[in-house]
Amino acid sequence: MSHVRTGAERLARTPALAGGSRLGLITNPTGVLPDLTPTVDALQAAGLRLTALFGPEHGLRGTAQAAGSEADGVDERTSLPVYDTHGRSGEELDRVVAASGVDTLVFDIADVGSRFYTYVWTMYDLLASAARLGLRFVVLDRPNPLGGLVTEGPVLDPAFASFVGRFPLPVRHGRTAGELAVLFGLDVDLTVVEMEGWRREMTYAATGLPWVMPSVNMPTADTALVYPGTCLFEGTNFSEGRGTTRPFELIGAPYADERFATRLRALDLPGVRFRETWFTPTFHKHAGVPVHGVQLHVHDPYAFRPVLTGVSVLHVARTLYPDDLSWSGPGRFLDQLWGSDTLSRCLDAGADPRELCPPPGRPEGRLLYPAGDEVTDRA
Repeated sequence: MSHVRTGAERLARTPALAGGSRLGLITNPTGVLPDLTPTVDALQAAGLRLTALFGPEHGLRGTAQAAGSEADGVDERTSLPVYDTHGRSGEELDRVVAASGVDTLVFDIADVGSRFYTYVWTMYDLLASAARLGLRFVVLDRPNPLGGLVTEGPVLDPAFASFVGRFPLPVRHGRTAGELAVLFGLDVDLTVVEMEGWRREMTYAATGLPWVMPSVNMPTADTALVYPGTCLFEGTNFSEGRGTTRPFELIGAPYADERFATRLRALDLPGVRFRETWFTPTFHKHAGVPVHGVQLHVHDPYAFRPVLTGVSVLHVARTLYPDDLSWSGPGRFLDQLWGSDTLSRCLDAGADPRELCPPPGRPEGRLLYPAGDEVTDRA
């Protein structure tokens, strides 16, 4: 089976695409070629002069949990200085980038296609720094594992902007990182090293590329598929499955019962089935406590609507357990994830939040990859 040629693979074969003489690579464990050679090794072997490495949330090596990162230091394998970008923006981030001495920033991190996944906002903040400092910026593009045909969910209200959403995008945005960099429209010398062979209708399996965990709680492409909906439970006291081997596919709470799965199955939501299950998280919410809930089994990824599914599950939980389900996290985190307070207000009022989900759309504006009219590959 042939594979999609990523931006990193293309740059390793054609180093002149990068330009610049002192490159800083923004990367993490997903920064690999199809044969799993780390991008940093491939670019150095191609003769490119890397002078610094930058790590996002979870760190350059991916060892940190959510909202964590790895400290500044020196990479043992390459002897390159490593700069932690997580939690830094504006003037503080400018000082970090300026101190690195690079003239070009190169971004090579896999995104998962959801607005509240933070890697694209690391890219956004560093694009802004590059614009202020007069640096070049190169995006080595990679597939969106949700494909690029569908957008879903509300567009972010700028009043609720945060590190889980800095720009008005829908929850499922339907773009690649390179397309987002173009869409952001920042005044920066931007180059996108585009993929070859990627089609917007592709599932991740159809790309022929290995799945490397983008973060510690994103173990499989199945996780990415459900994440735009079930991540909303991070803003509640329900477990979203952290501390299990199936985060975001498992949802539950100690106070849930058999009615939860029964009600969800009765909804007959497209592309997904619900299996009643029990699990005991090893960390995070309800650690060490048996939890009753469901596992989401997606049987048709093209029909499946993760955002619609997520709000439907929230509505059932709020209806069945109004005295137990509560909002949690810093600064009404559910509102930051949703991109406004419409969802929490709707749930608090006992209304059906599915009315807040606009019909699925398609990405609009400038796209780097053509959109087919029909799904042609169901691999």
